[in-house]
This record gives sequence, structure tokens and C-alpha cells, in this order.
Amino acid sequence: MSNHNALQTFGRSGNPALSDATFSDEAKNIRPHVKDLGVMTLEGTVNKTGVLLFLVVLSASYTWNLFFRSGDASSVMPLMMIGGIGGFIMALVTIFKKHWSGTTAPIYALLEGLFLGGISAIYEAQFQGIVIQAIGLTLGTLASLLFLYKTGIVKPTENFRLMIVSATMGIGVLYLVSMVMSIFGAGIGFIHSNGIFGIGFSLFVVAIAALNLVLDFDFIEMGAEQGAPKYMEWFGAFSLMVTLIWLYLEMLRLLAKLRSR
Repeated sequence: MSNHNALQTFGRSGNPALSDATFSDEAKNIRPHVKDLGVMTLEGTVNKTGVLLFLVVLSASYTWNLFFRSGDASSVMPLMMIGGIGGFIMALVTIFKKHWSGTTAPIYALLEGLFLGGISAIYEAQFQGIVIQAIGLTLGTLASLLFLYKTGIVKPTENFRLMIVSATMGIGVLYLVSMVMSIFGAGIGFIHSNGIFGIGFSLFVVAIAALNLVLDFDFIEMGAEQGAPKYMEWFGAFSLMVTLIWLYLEMLRLLAKLRSR
């Protein structure tokens, strides 16, 4: 399979929620009961992204406070597992049932918030101030990449997409192999190491996660231009949240490695 065909198969974005035909197919196949609800707009997608961010923070604050009230990680572990596994399931449902995204995307945000609140509190207990640093870096990266995209300094060319998609797939496979190996008491050392290679790997992953934002921006803009149905605003917001949550978690990991040296 050629590089061009491989790229078309996976899609223009490394984000698994998006593919080449995502918006065009939905625009062509608008369901009768949503035909009169309008079309996707950039403003609507931005507003819905704000709603999802609020829901993430809302549920994250619950597990965060629960951890610091008890001081025991076991107090939040069940909720973190529910949030992590439930969020993954809800993400799959949203990807395959895009017209449900107005309901499934907010549920996804609430579930992921439970996980993020717990994991953030655990990191904060070990390294005071790390969470506000990770949030600041994540939001700063989002703003910077949006500026670079809108000004045309960073352009999502076909070669750019191919590079980011390939790197994202490689990272995903590496994490999956590491997770399987951990079940048998083994692992890939540099992924979690705070040495030079471990920090270098985390910097690379953070960079790839950040550059995925450019592809997400391009996809959302394309959806608005192609007149995708209104509910695709929720799907676009959900897709952006997937990347932002990944970026935030990688920022936490990188900062923890740096702080533990």
C-alpha cells in the first residue's frame, strides 16, 4: 500500500475519531429528523468545546476533592476505573454513532473528568503544583497551535498529515505493547524512565499530540465549509477533547519525569 493510500485509509487526522469521509459523508446523508436543525459552524463547535471542558472540570473536581479529603488513592481508584473504561466505551460509541454525539460527547466528558481528577490529584500529591503547570502548558499549546494554524505558519499538508498519523499510530502501538508486557511483569523501560531517553520520548509524544491539534482544527474547519449537519458540532468538539485530554496527560507525565530527577 502506498503512503498516499495509507493516509487515506487512516484519515487526515491522527485522531481516531476523524477520517477523510467523516464530514462529507454526514453532510450527504443528513437524516430526515435533523435536516431542519441547521448546519455545522465554527462558532457552534467552539461553544460546544467549552461545554465539554466545563463538564470535564466539573467531574474532575469531584474525584480531586475526594482524594484530598481522604488522602488515600484507593478512595478514588474505583471512580477512576469507571471513568477511564466508561470514557473509552463512550468514545467508541460516539465515533460509530456520530448523530448521538449530542448525548454521548457530554457523557464522555463527565466520565473522563472522573479519571482525570483522580490521576491529577495523585500526581499533585507527589509533586506540588504540577497540575496547574500541566493545565497551563496544555492551554498554552492549544492557543499557540491555533494561532500558527490560522496564520498559515503551520499548514496541514499531505506530507505533514502522513508524518503525524504515522507517529501517532506508532505511539499507540508502543503503548499497547507496553501495557500487554506489564501484565506479565515486564515493560519497555524508557517509556516510564526519568532518564534522558525517557524525557526525550515524552517530549516527542507531547510534540505529536500537540501537532494533532492542527489536524483537528483543519477537520473542524472543513466540516463547517462542507455544510455538515448541526450535530457534527458536538462530534467536532468531542474529537478535539480527545486530543486535548491526551496532550494534558502527556504533559503530566513529562513534568513528573522532570520533577523526579
